[in-house]
Amino acid sequence: MSAIYPSTTRDGAAALYSKLNWRLLPFLVTCYMFAYLDRVNVGFAKLQMQTDLGFSDAAYGVGAGIFFIGYVLFEIPSNLMLPRVGARRTFSRILVLWGITSACMLFVRNVPAFYAMRFLLGVFEAGFAPGMIYYLSCWYGPARMARAIALVFVAGPLGGIVGGPLSAWLMTSLSGVGGLAGWQWMFLVEGLPCIALGLLTLRVLSDRPEDARWLNDDEKRLLQHATTPGQHRADSFKAVLKSPTVYVLALAYFSIIFPIYAISFWLPTLLKEQGVTDTIRLGWYTAIPYVAAAICMYLAARRSDRVGERRYHCAIPALGAAISLIATIFADGNLTLTLVALTFGTAFLWMAYTVFWAIPSELVEGTAAAGGIALINTVGLSGGFWGPAMVGWTKAWTGSMHAGLFVMASIAAVAAVLILSGKLTPRKSRTQPAHHA
Repeated sequence: MSAIYPSTTRDGAAALYSKLNWRLLPFLVTCYMFAYLDRVNVGFAKLQMQTDLGFSDAAYGVGAGIFFIGYVLFEIPSNLMLPRVGARRTFSRILVLWGITSACMLFVRNVPAFYAMRFLLGVFEAGFAPGMIYYLSCWYGPARMARAIALVFVAGPLGGIVGGPLSAWLMTSLSGVGGLAGWQWMFLVEGLPCIALGLLTLRVLSDRPEDARWLNDDEKRLLQHATTPGQHRADSFKAVLKSPTVYVLALAYFSIIFPIYAISFWLPTLLKEQGVTDTIRLGWYTAIPYVAAAICMYLAARRSDRVGERRYHCAIPALGAAISLIATIFADGNLTLTLVALTFGTAFLWMAYTVFWAIPSELVEGTAAAGGIALINTVGLSGGFWGPAMVGWTKAWTGSMHAGLFVMASIAAVAAVLILSGKLTPRKSRTQPAHHA
């Protein structure tokens, strides 16, 4: 490696990846934070919206999850087009259209309109998360992928940290202003920044390292060497479609996404049922699990990169999440214990989620990477519909969250089994520990 680029010493590589981190990651984190926030802020809107519009729990659960139906239907086409269109234009289109749609949620007046707007939000955001994974794979070598993914996807928990208090404040302080309800102001204020971010994308991002004017020729050669090994494997999307490994990964991802979004959409309700009636207080409480998740997912990814191991770093947290969700059932009636159990469950799920995405980026490479990752994400993200919808249905039938929590725990345990049983270990040459920036 040093024969290609004399300064590819530990210090030289550290300086280069530090440069990448500061140039790319803060902007991508900000974009993904708003993506996550605009997906799940409906969980807070429910506290007022359900009463104002007369939604049932079952209708809310379906509406919250129907976002993922639109997302799933349009994800693979979006990601197959990404290498041709370029990341800048793809991300810009996605951000602008979903920002407009999220802001327009303020016009919802009935259940069909609620379903339609949530579906369109999923259509317009389709491909964003797997597109970012593919984009990161163009800049970071496989040994650094888990850490890079963690730094970007920590925006999910950040969306929860910021979104809880912010949504609660908007809903209470702006309620009635200009004749709009608090939940209407929340959708408007949290949707509009995405439009500005979409326009900024065209100036901030470069499609590939070779297009980046802020890198010199030696730095470009180093990144090309770090990101191209193994591209001869799985370079046909048809080969990806026939790969059993891809479907094991997809089912495992489904089993992680199912409980993640069930918690995300129902967390305010879960805590409200423990006696928290003040909206502002509820907003701060919902931030606690995401603070833990943000810290734990980074630590898990950092250790996974350092030791070069993925499967156990994903499966063990998934099993921990299952145990924590079962504990939440037994903690019912005690706010402190419920919050502790949900905090552990949320943190474990996000740890599993983060390390999971370092696995397909090592197994599915070359020109099929965008489509292969999109296929995994497409199948897996359907769990984002079934999780929230299942909680809504079981709550409507039983009047309790217990059945929903039990199913969530069972699905998380399935994720652990799939990750450990599948033949998901990449070649040793691809998983050697690396020194990090």
